Amino acid sequence: MASDSFIRQLQAIVGVQAVLSDDESRERYSFDALGPYRLFGRQDLTHLRVDAVVRPTQTPQISRVMRLAQKHGVAVVPYAGGTGVMGGVIPLHGGIALDLHAMDRIIEIASADRLARVQPGVLLADLDQAAHRHGFKLGHDPWSVGIATVGGAISTDSVGYQASKYGSMGRQVRALEVVLADGSVVRTKPLAQPSSGPGIDPLFIGAEGTMGVITEATVQLFLEPESRVFATLGFESFEAGFPLVTRLFDLGLIPALIDLTEEPSSGGGQNHPCILYLGFEGYCEEVVAQRTRTMTEGLAAGGVDLGPGPTERYWEQRHDSAIRWREQVQPLRPTERWERAQWRSADYLHLALPVSRVLEYHRQAQSVAAEHGLEITEAAVWTGPGLYSVFVHDPEGGEGSRQQVLAQAVDTLLDMALTLGGGVEYCHGIGMKLDRHTAREWGDGLHLARRLKEAVDPAHILNPGKLGLG
Repeated sequence: MASDSFIRQLQAIVGVQAVLSDDESRERYSFDALGPYRLFGRQDLTHLRVDAVVRPTQTPQISRVMRLAQKHGVAVVPYAGGTGVMGGVIPLHGGIALDLHAMDRIIEIASADRLARVQPGVLLADLDQAAHRHGFKLGHDPWSVGIATVGGAISTDSVGYQASKYGSMGRQVRALEVVLADGSVVRTKPLAQPSSGPGIDPLFIGAEGTMGVITEATVQLFLEPESRVFATLGFESFEAGFPLVTRLFDLGLIPALIDLTEEPSSGGGQNHPCILYLGFEGYCEEVVAQRTRTMTEGLAAGGVDLGPGPTERYWEQRHDSAIRWREQVQPLRPTERWERAQWRSADYLHLALPVSRVLEYHRQAQSVAAEHGLEITEAAVWTGPGLYSVFVHDPEGGEGSRQQVLAQAVDTLLDMALTLGGGVEYCHGIGMKLDRHTAREWGDGLHLARRLKEAVDPAHILNPGKLGLG
């Protein structure tokens, strides 16, 4: 618990107006977009609150805040856009939320080097628009591009629609500025090729604020493509379409957009329950060659050419859910959002699987759902053949004891992925939703990760209790 004296010292660092301790602020900055129903048995976490919200505007302020927090043993949870869906910001030990949204400057766009240097509170969409003015684009394009920040995307190593071509957010990072728990500032260099390793940046990428506070990032930009075209193939089933996805990747023919989605209940597009959405971009000759060879392979694999229309609509609508969130949900306090009871009867899992086990998992998932009286309304591989997503729904509505049934099914599906040599989340981070599975996914690596955590945060004040780091 942060004392009154501690709060006054925070105010001396960032200003009285930049330290919030009213009930609404404490509630808002204690949660992200994850609702209690997807916590499955951990609804007790919804009673947790930070003691105060601190809004720094520059790195030296964060450095002083961290030194003060370490001295007093107060937990610090870095907070970016608040759009995460895994509960990664839930304050298990109270303390302060470090709100980074005011650190939103695009410091530099170095056109010759194809690099952007930005603060963590910059919205992804704003960075992309700034890059466009210089003839470039940001390679990271998640559903939340209009509401998520650079810092949050790096901290969860977020995956977007074009990760097949450009990689996850973490892969686009070239250098970082990070404040450690003791207030020291670490700045890495955007070297084209380091002379030696291990790399320092990966210690903070995907670490969900447990290793340090990202205060600046240098990220790769990409030239705006000369051409972008879409194509769509229909298949009778996921099993029929999946071999084509693996074939394309084996050839090294990797579309900028690739999503094989089976929606049996909806019938898919034009009576095809499984649709392969494809987008190609780059220089003109490359795009023509990629599309031509892909369609040749796709038709030979039994696919039906549905034309570019379905994928064009998919592309145009990919950010719609973020717009709805910003307009309808974000203005509400978390407790007000939870009253809507969204996701009471469903869950969406994003699993990283060995490619050789995807079809086996797909079949087993259907069996697990049937055994629990549930339906799989959507199954997909997205941006890569080993990245499998599944939407599980309870047709009975998820009321009462059915919540426990859904929770049991989800646990079975997650355990099954781990047993097959996979991971429990490839897109959004672990957060509190999946923290109980961390040890199995990390294996022996968890011991080393805990030692690294001890080295950079011996008092365990940075987002404590997350990622299985103690």
